[in-house]
Amino acid sequence: MNIIKKTFLLFSALLLVVNALSFSQDNTESGEQGKKDEEILKFTLMEAVDYALDHSKTLKVADIDLEMKKRASQNGWNCLLPSVNVSATMSRSNEVSASLKPYLGTQAYPNDGDAAKWTRLASLGFEWQFTAAYIQKIRAAKAAYEDGQISFQDSINQIEVNVKKAFYGLLLQKKSLDLSRTTLENSRQRMVQAQTNFKNGLVPELAMLQTQVAYQNMRPTVAQSERVYKQNLDGFAILIGVPVGTEIELVGNIEPYYVDLDYDNLISKYGDNSLAIKSLDKKIEQVKLGISATGLGTWSPALVIGWTKQPMSLGAQNDSWSGFPSGDNWSDNGSLNLTVAWNLTNMLPWSANRQSEKDLRAQLAQLEINRELLLENQKRSVRSCVDTLIQCREQITAMNRNISLAQRSYDMTVRAYRNGTTELLEVRDAENSLTQAKIGLESEKLNYISALMDLESTLNTKLTGGEK
Repeated sequence: MNIIKKTFLLFSALLLVVNALSFSQDNTESGEQGKKDEEILKFTLMEAVDYALDHSKTLKVADIDLEMKKRASQNGWNCLLPSVNVSATMSRSNEVSASLKPYLGTQAYPNDGDAAKWTRLASLGFEWQFTAAYIQKIRAAKAAYEDGQISFQDSINQIEVNVKKAFYGLLLQKKSLDLSRTTLENSRQRMVQAQTNFKNGLVPELAMLQTQVAYQNMRPTVAQSERVYKQNLDGFAILIGVPVGTEIELVGNIEPYYVDLDYDNLISKYGDNSLAIKSLDKKIEQVKLGISATGLGTWSPALVIGWTKQPMSLGAQNDSWSGFPSGDNWSDNGSLNLTVAWNLTNMLPWSANRQSEKDLRAQLAQLEINRELLLENQKRSVRSCVDTLIQCREQITAMNRNISLAQRSYDMTVRAYRNGTTELLEVRDAENSLTQAKIGLESEKLNYISALMDLESTLNTKLTGGEK
């Protein structure tokens, strides 16, 4: 009886230990799963865009450049600041000044007259120079900052477009990968079914081997697609500013927002919204201001107002260095000057100033030609995008019908294969047709979305009512 009791107690203790270990393992696995879920960053489309705008290094560089131009614009007036100089000088002459020689050997300079060789000089100078070219330079600095603002906005738009295109491209790649996995699983199930049928004597060995070969051939392709998808996710992480290696999961679908567009209406309504054209207009404005500033600097005079106070002492009395024997050895050599000056050299046709003006005029002509070319390219781009959108929308409608037909064909072929009235090759062909139809539809949707984003970027306007 004691043996039975001891055995029962030992078994109970072992059972408690096993339960404790099992509970600990479950908690560990649950904790690891929770930690794994926390490490995965999930992004919707707009969350990815917002994250990129906050963390993009490209945008940070553009922001620094804009800050520099802003500071230059805010302080462009500093060319009007006067020049103020303060100085103090002590010097020793090799010989005594002629005005002090009569005093040598007197009570003022009883010794060798070394004190008479010293001169003390202080200076306070103020000079203000003005030319009409300064006004144009101030305006040019402001125009440069406004151009910088346009460039910064263009950088934001480009990052947004690039992130959206990459996001949708990865969704398409993931959709293709999911379909490949589904196809692989279907192939595995057919292989298992063929093995069972072979054991039951329902199919020959050749049919079973064909299903095994088809399954094994598909596995490396799917594995390679998975590796490529992970590599592209790393590239997307760099694009939005996430450290490489971070687990990322994209949440969303490729669903375009359809719009009805007319080429002529778009050009007339949004043609002047282009950031590229606005930026070029600002550059043209800067060059025109530069031409004006150069011309004013060449033909208009410069006004210079100068004032100096320059107290000076020649020699020193005895050891106190207090002044002349007459009682005061300090004099003021300062003055007030009003000057109007022309630089005649700048007026010469071959001077550097005139050559600079000619270069600016040539640059202006180039920019104006580039603007005309940019307008023509804008029209071509808008027309191309509108045509692509119309074509994609027609293709999407047709592909939706094709998928329904391909799905029915595949379902019927699979039933026929299970009934033994068709071959495995026909099943694979039907499955490939269905997969290609689905991928083709998603790809055409992506083409529509990309064309619409390009059109919005070209016209710098929102044509869609929302994002999906």
